[in-house]
Amino acid sequence: MIREFQLADWFTLSNALCGVGALFSAMTYLQTAETAHLYIACGLMPFALLFDVLDGRIARWRQKSSAMGRELDSLADVISFGVAPAAIAYACGMQGLFDRIVLLFFVASGVSRLARYNVTAEELSEGGDKVKYFEGTPIPTSLFLVIVLALAVWQGALGSQLWLGVLFIGGFQLHPLTLMFALSGSLMISRIRIPKL
Repeated sequence: MIREFQLADWFTLSNALCGVGALFSAMTYLQTAETAHLYIACGLMPFALLFDVLDGRIARWRQKSSAMGRELDSLADVISFGVAPAAIAYACGMQGLFDRIVLLFFVASGVSRLARYNVTAEELSEGGDKVKYFEGTPIPTSLFLVIVLALAVWQGALGSQLWLGVLFIGGFQLHPLTLMFALSGSLMISRIRIPKL
């Protein structure tokens, strides 16, 4: 199978590896409480985005793309821009029941957004090789959420010190900061048209 990989596919795999590295770093923070691991987790996300941008450009430059490459790209994006940001948020302290529900919604929205894109990409490209616009915000926009979390880490706003505090609803916790993930997930599954640059 590896012999069938195109150059762009290796960049896509690098995107996924950045996401998995961020997951491992978030888990290590939960074991050690050393914030350096959260910085690493957040710091890997711009590299994931870089690899995500480069894989498409390389595929177009070399005029070599495949259905496998498209699916590989979606899977990598789910890891790096869906699961990893949710895991970083959890490690930062968004661990209440309602926080978990919001983070699950965020990941489910990202998966749904990518599935919709894969199904409608040909239609959205109008016969060309590139789509003209996205329906819903692209999943890599979750990088903005990670930037907010990195700022929280830098200011020591973790756990019980998370910005905006904590609410108790029916005895269960909700950190209002988690609602930025709800907003992001809602925008991903919306029908908003965003021109592709």
